[in-house]
Amino acid sequence: MTEFTPIASLIGGALIGLAAVLLMLMQGRIAGISGIASRLLPPWRGGIAGPLGFVLGLAAAPFAVMLATGAPVRQAVSSNLALMVAAGLLVGFGSVWGNGCTSGHGVCGIARLSRRSLVATAVFMAAGIATVFLVRHVWG
Repeated sequence: MTEFTPIASLIGGALIGLAAVLLMLMQGRIAGISGIASRLLPPWRGGIAGPLGFVLGLAAAPFAVMLATGAPVRQAVSSNLALMVAAGLLVGFGSVWGNGCTSGHGVCGIARLSRRSLVATAVFMAAGIATVFLVRHVWG
């Protein structure tokens, strides 16, 4: 069952929004994780220090939470390697096909009132809702 965490969610959302605003102000770039991560792959344009720092910050976040709270971060990740590979490929394909990811479209695109981002966000939210329904009520 999913835990209701309004305070942690509010803080997390505010930090994501702050990071998106700072990236736009400082570098004029959209905080889309797929776009930032793709800049770590060749051909490199404009250096990799910024994207590398962003991705390392994502990886370091759970450790920062553990240091701040003293409690371990609970994360549910499947141990089914084939499922994880398929999910990663589908997410990668979807972000390329949709010209962005949930963070780029859902956080930054909607804030800019981009029609493309509104449609993309509606599509991936509907797909996520359908997936959770199927996993919990049909296959589970």
